Amino acid sequence: MNKKTKTIFWIVIAVVVVVVLAILFQQLISPRYTELSLTEFIAYVEDGRINYIYVNGYNWQGQLITNGVASGYYSTVGPSFYDAGGLREWLQVWNSEPMNLGVTVTLADPNAGSMWSSVFTLVAIILVAVVFWLLMRSATGGGGKVMSIGKTKAHVQNNLKVRFADVAGAEEEKEELKEVVEFLKTPKKFSDLGAKIPRGVLLVGPPGTGKTLFAKAVAGEAGVPFFAVSGSDFVEMYVGVGASRVRDLFDMAKKNQPCIIFIDEIDAVGRHRGAGLGGGHDEREQTLNQILVQMDGFETNEGIIVMAATNRADILDPALLRPGRFDRQIHVNLPDVKGREQILKVHARNKPIAPDVNFKTVARMTVGFSGADLANLLNEAAILTARADKKLIGNLELYEAIDKVLMGLKKKSHVVTEADKRICSYHESGHAVLAGLCKHCDPVHEVTIIPRGSGAGGFTMTRPDEDGEFMSYNQMVDRICMSLGGRVAEEIVLKDVTYGASADLQSVSSLARKMVTQFGMSEKLGLVAYENNQPVFMGMDYELGGGSRNSYSQKTAAEIDDEVRRIVSEQHQRATRLLTENRSILDNMSRVLVEKETIYTEEVEMLMKGASYTEVIEFMDREGDKRKENPFERFSGAPGGLTPQPGGAS
Repeated sequence: MNKKTKTIFWIVIAVVVVVVLAILFQQLISPRYTELSLTEFIAYVEDGRINYIYVNGYNWQGQLITNGVASGYYSTVGPSFYDAGGLREWLQVWNSEPMNLGVTVTLADPNAGSMWSSVFTLVAIILVAVVFWLLMRSATGGGGKVMSIGKTKAHVQNNLKVRFADVAGAEEEKEELKEVVEFLKTPKKFSDLGAKIPRGVLLVGPPGTGKTLFAKAVAGEAGVPFFAVSGSDFVEMYVGVGASRVRDLFDMAKKNQPCIIFIDEIDAVGRHRGAGLGGGHDEREQTLNQILVQMDGFETNEGIIVMAATNRADILDPALLRPGRFDRQIHVNLPDVKGREQILKVHARNKPIAPDVNFKTVARMTVGFSGADLANLLNEAAILTARADKKLIGNLELYEAIDKVLMGLKKKSHVVTEADKRICSYHESGHAVLAGLCKHCDPVHEVTIIPRGSGAGGFTMTRPDEDGEFMSYNQMVDRICMSLGGRVAEEIVLKDVTYGASADLQSVSSLARKMVTQFGMSEKLGLVAYENNQPVFMGMDYELGGGSRNSYSQKTAAEIDDEVRRIVSEQHQRATRLLTENRSILDNMSRVLVEKETIYTEEVEMLMKGASYTEVIEFMDREGDKRKENPFERFSGAPGGLTPQPGGAS
């Protein structure tokens, strides 16, 4: 219920309570009448114990009134009279002997009782009707109209303030969408040349890349109404509701054209049809069919542009993607280093930023962050600044926020035993040492054994030298070797293993399998892609793959398993050899981590060059809090980003 409905509901309840209390109070203060037979009642009259009679139909009530005070309440059932004289005459002839009656007789108005009865009945009917209306309103989601279930749930927004200037890091996408804005602003300019306005624009990209923001920016730039609806809003438990809502949505849009209809997560209703799952009368398919007809079928919607967003374009129905429906597809990808810098500046407009903050450096350290991630990063930095009672968001808060977004909040108060700390220090040292020894691994940025909210007892974070879109074979095997460093360090030093490497093993196995089945990096199996990297969609697999997702035999599957095992085993042996040969570096780094809990690039490089435990500790003590003033300073010279390698005993 909304606030207004709740208010009405409680008013009705209050009225009912007041009426019930009034009736109860009336009953409490009403006198108690003694029931008598008619003979006894008349005898009381003859004896003078009743000198007042009130007749209401067949109900007689008698009282003894002395000096205006009533006492002795009696009642009986007698004949019905319509005038007092008739009653007195009847009493006179009750006995054969005449009676000397000193009694006052009053007859009730025959219409009075029926009037009050009608009033109470009407009030009761009204109260029941109001309560029933409130219950129905609540059951139908607060709309109060059961028959409105087929109406669209689209949210209409006019005069949107969002502009292309509010969307950063995607210049090519903006250029594509500027044409749509021109179509909406000056359609005659294009129609004179025979060009048709595009029917639909599909925005495809990972979550958080700003697809919805782009759609709002188009509506804001064009100054047209914006009808926003989610794909799941069409589908209900009732058959035909989705199609009805689609028709209602387009009817509403026709009255406001030119305008934009934005369908978020269109894959909820637009996925591939005809897989035999759900039957021919599946509600989702009926909704999709209606969307297809409205976009390019019997209907003509010249001034309506449908924009939709999804991150699973591979499962959409082909009829939805053909020209005439979604004429253009715009891929909104994760931003590069330049785009991340622009996005950070956009989200920092309303935040007090310290003058020494360099967003270019922050952008270099946030490879793989989407626009939503960067907005969350600045928000977390603002929260950390408020906790520290500072007025400006500085480099330290931004640096802490990056770690928090990637790995979760530090658990400084978490009690860690000395044995667990030693295990975690060797585990993370194993990752860091191998990252320094493997030629194609990214440089180590930070190593810590402070537990994090992600469940990791610590992590080793590497920093790529540049934004790279491709990864070579040597880079992959070096990453596998480095990822196995924590497990191997436990084997060498502890002569035992823990479950702290579970996440590492999952990452290693996944990468090795992709090398064999997707990237063609196995000499034994050749240049054949046995699997794809598309998300699982059972309906499409059944229709296009004959009921099986994998298109290879069991023998090939066994060979794939052997190759994956071989790659991992070779890198495990390599990691064991490298850490055994560099045991002194491993021990020194572990001791430093136990003492200081966190080390950075400088300390890692010193240890890799043979510096002793004492030299590294003296260096860190000499630096003191100076390094905390600007934690980005030592990374400002090289572009790159962060790749966390979680590990340690959880």
